[in-house]
Amino acid sequence: MIAGVWGKKIGMTQVFDGDVVVPVTAINVDCWVVTGSKTHERDGYEAIQVGCIKDRYLDQSFSKDWIKKSKKYFSFVREIKLKEPMPHIVIGNKVSSFANLVVGEKVDAFGLTKGCGFAGAVKRHGFTGAPASHGATMGKAPGSMSGPRTKGKVIKGKRLPGHMGVQQRAVIGLKVVKLVDAPSAVVLVKGSIPGKGGTLVYLRKAS
Repeated sequence: MIAGVWGKKIGMTQVFDGDVVVPVTAINVDCWVVTGSKTHERDGYEAIQVGCIKDRYLDQSFSKDWIKKSKKYFSFVREIKLKEPMPHIVIGNKVSSFANLVVGEKVDAFGLTKGCGFAGAVKRHGFTGAPASHGATMGKAPGSMSGPRTKGKVIKGKRLPGHMGVQQRAVIGLKVVKLVDAPSAVVLVKGSIPGKGGTLVYLRKAS
């Protein structure tokens, strides 16, 4: 049994659960195929290697020759740990066929947050900022650097402007609202998850 499944975030939408409108995130898990395996005897752990087929090759049948030119045919290659050995896994099988996701169960979603470039303290840390009237000239400056600044030092952990986003984040305990099989395998998860459309997401059954 695999520990989770990789997918591509499509975006957010909403579906009806009875009479209630539920905001969901759509994740495409259909374009991943098995490209290799890791065994405890050879590698020290049990896992399968999976590749995300590029869009231009989705309408072609999988060939084992693709593995020799993985950069040409796969946009991403990742690993999924196994909870127990699975001898029946065949190279080229779709990962979505044994993802074992069930509607109503809870999953944990892992992804990279959206990159925002270089951001100031107001946008990056949510600072209120100085007054905008009565002659205030501070603008959006982060404020005083405190006492150690006189010695050329800044307190460790001081919230300052800098690079924002592109960080690994996890959202725990999201509910699987719906599974769509056709035309491609898509998982609808309640709520929002890190990243923008097209980024990688890893779904794992909540512990």
